[in-house]
Amino acid sequence: MRRAVNDLLGAYDKLIMDPVHGGIPLYRHEIQVIDHPLFQRLRNICQNDILSLVFPGATHSRFLHSIGVMHVGTRMFRSMIDAYLRERQLSEQTDLSLSQLDAIDYLAKTIRLGCLLHDSGHSSFSHQFTQARRIRELMSRPGRFRDLWRGVDFSDYHPEEPEELEHEHYSVRVAHEVLAAVDLESAGLHARDVIGIMETTGVAPSETFCRHARTFWAFIAGEDAAVGSPLSDDIPGLVMNLLSSIVSGEIDADRADYMLRDGFHSSVTIGGFNLDHLLSNLRFGWDVSEPWLGLAITQKGLGALEDFVYSRHQMYRKVYAHKTALGFDWLLREAINEVLDDPENFDWVDTCLSDMTYFAELTDNFFWEAFRKVARKHPQSYSFCIVNRVKLNHLDTREDLSESGIRHHSTWLAGELGISPARVVTCSMRARFSNIQDNFNGIKVLVREPIHRARSLKKITEVSAFFSKFRDGTITHFYTRPDVTTGNQGALTE
Repeated sequence: MRRAVNDLLGAYDKLIMDPVHGGIPLYRHEIQVIDHPLFQRLRNICQNDILSLVFPGATHSRFLHSIGVMHVGTRMFRSMIDAYLRERQLSEQTDLSLSQLDAIDYLAKTIRLGCLLHDSGHSSFSHQFTQARRIRELMSRPGRFRDLWRGVDFSDYHPEEPEELEHEHYSVRVAHEVLAAVDLESAGLHARDVIGIMETTGVAPSETFCRHARTFWAFIAGEDAAVGSPLSDDIPGLVMNLLSSIVSGEIDADRADYMLRDGFHSSVTIGGFNLDHLLSNLRFGWDVSEPWLGLAITQKGLGALEDFVYSRHQMYRKVYAHKTALGFDWLLREAINEVLDDPENFDWVDTCLSDMTYFAELTDNFFWEAFRKVARKHPQSYSFCIVNRVKLNHLDTREDLSESGIRHHSTWLAGELGISPARVVTCSMRARFSNIQDNFNGIKVLVREPIHRARSLKKITEVSAFFSKFRDGTITHFYTRPDVTTGNQGALTE
C-alpha cells in the first residue's frame, strides 16, 4: 500500500544534484517552471545578500534554495503520510482507494510548486533590497500594485489592494506569470491552488482542490470526519491552511532549508539540526470538534523540534546578526540609495518594479555594475565601500535597548570619542526565537495514552517547558562611518 503511494509520488523526469540534499527529483511541469526566465533570474540573486563579505562561502543563490524548499516540503508531506499509514496498519488493514491516491498526489504536487515559487519575487540582494529607503519609496508609490497587474485580474489572489508592496506580493505576481506559461493541465493542477498556499493571498480553491480536500480530510480524520455535515464547507480551507503551513509556518520547508543551507555554506554548525529526526516525528494533527487540521509533533520528537527552533535562534545571533555582516547590510542599503540618485537608474528600477517583462533584470549583477560605476567616479561613496570591502568601524554591541536607549548610547559613544553624533551608525536585528509559544494552533503535540493508545493534542507548553525559557531579543551594533580615503579595508575573514 505505502509502496503504491511512493510509486505515485516518486516518479520524476530529471534529477538535480544539490550539495545539501543530494539528488532532487523533478516532474516535467516543474522543469518548465525552473526553465522560465523569471525563475532563472534567481540564479543571480544571492540567498544572503552580501553575507559572503564576512563568510566567504555564503555565495549560494535563491535559485537552489527554492528547489531545496520544494524538496523539503515534499519530504515533510510524504513523511507524515507514511507515518499515518504505518500507524493505522498496526490496528487495521488499510488499502487506499484510487480517489485517496489521487488526492494525495494532487496535494503533494501543489505543495511542491508552492514551495518552488515561494521566493520567486525576491529582487536584488533579497531582503536588503526592500529595506533600502529609495526602494521602499518606489514600492509604496500609489498605483504601483495596479501597474504591476495591468491587464490581469488579480481578484482571484488578493481580496483588496495592499497599500505597500513586499517581496511576497511580487512572488504571487511572478507565480501567476510563470504558471500561465506552464502546461499545468497535463499535470492535472490548477494555478490558483498553488498560489493560494503562498503568503499574502486569499484564494477560493478550485473545485478539483475542494474534491481532493474532502477526500483527504475523510482519509485522515476517519469516520468522525463527518464530511456530510455543515462543516464540510470549511474543509477545503482547513486543508489549504495545512499546505500553507508547510510552505510558511513555524516548522516549514523554507526555514528548514535555509538553516541547513546557510549553515553549510557559511561553514558553521549551529544551523545543523537533524532534519531526518524532525521529519520522522511530524504527524498530521486534527480535531473534528473545532475543526482543526495542522502539524503535530510526537512526544519523542520534541527534542528535534527544540533543536530546530534553538538552531534558528542561534543562526540569527551568530551569523545573520554578526557585527560585520549587519554593518555591510547598512552600507549596502546606502549604496542602493546612492545608485538610485542617478535618474536613469531610478527610472529603470521603477520600470522593472511595474512590468513583468523587465522584472527579470533586477538581479545582484545590475547593482554590482552600478556600484562599480559610482565607485570609480566617487571614491568616498558607499558604493566604493561595498566594492572594496571597506567596513564600518565597530564600537560596541548592546542587547534589548529601546529606541530611546539606542539614541542615548549613540550620543554617549560620540561624546566619549569626541565626534559628532551623526558619525555614529546603529544597526539592529531581532534575534528571533519562535512564535510557537504564542501560536499554539500552528503546531501541537500528539500524545498517546500508554494503555488505551488513545490520541490527544496538547499545547506545547503543557508538555515542554523549553519554549517558555527563551524569548526574542534585539541585538544592536554601534559603528562609526568608515574613512574610505585612508584605505581602511577589512581582512577577507573575521
